[in-house]
Formats: sequence, structure tokens, C-alpha cells
Amino acid sequence: MLETGSSYKKVIVADEETIQKIAEVSGDRNPIHLDEAYAKQSRFGKRIAHGLFCTNAISMILGNYLPGSGTILLSQTFQYVRPVYIGDSIEVSVTVTDCLPKDKYTLRTLCKNQKGETVLDGETTVKWEEADRRGD
Repeated sequence: MLETGSSYKKVIVADEETIQKIAEVSGDRNPIHLDEAYAKQSRFGKRIAHGLFCTNAISMILGNYLPGSGTILLSQTFQYVRPVYIGDSIEVSVTVTDCLPKDKYTLRTLCKNQKGETVLDGETTVKWEEADRRGD
């Protein structure tokens, strides 16, 4: 059973392999993500990870850890606060902020870089019921 304050954290790295996989799966081949020479001329000064980097990590936590298997995403909002640069270590945290009727939960989703700076801040609503209550 989930309770307000329940949380899960995981650190992921925006490494080259992950960035290439996101480009391949999403079709987003924007040179800001893939071309160092191009990115150097941008306002960021170097390559940045796709927005999907953090949102995929949040999805991984939702589906596997908190709440876990059987989670259904109902809504998600987020704000990108800072870029994620290639090589950054990102701490992704999901925290239950509200337990709603009918097995629904509101979760805060937060991603911070290795400097402790927020790169993404958001809120997600999911539907989830424990496996033994579903008859699994």
C-alpha cells in the first residue's frame, strides 16, 4: 500500500549510449543532442540530452519501483528548469504527495543533476492497485 511520503530515487547518467538510443527510438536527431560542433555554437555551449531522458527515467521508476507493476499513467506535467548535459548524473526521485480515491495517486517527480540543481520538476497522477487486490 502506498502512503503519502513514500518515495524512490535512482541515479542515471546521460551517457553517449543512452542518448544514441533515445535518438534512434524517438526519431529526434536534433543536432543539439548529437553534434558537438553544432551544440558548441548554441546557447548551451555543448550537447544536451533529449527531454525524454528524464521523462523516460521517471516512467521506468513508475512502472518498476514506485508504484510498480500495473501502474497506469493518467496525467503528467513537468517543467524543464535546466538542461541535462551529456555526462551528467541525474538523481530521479518520485514521491507520493496524495492518495486519492479509486487507487489513484499524485506523485512529485524531480530530477537533479550532480550539483544538486533541479533540471526537471513535475507532477504525475497514476492509477495503481496492489497485485493481491487485483487477483494476480
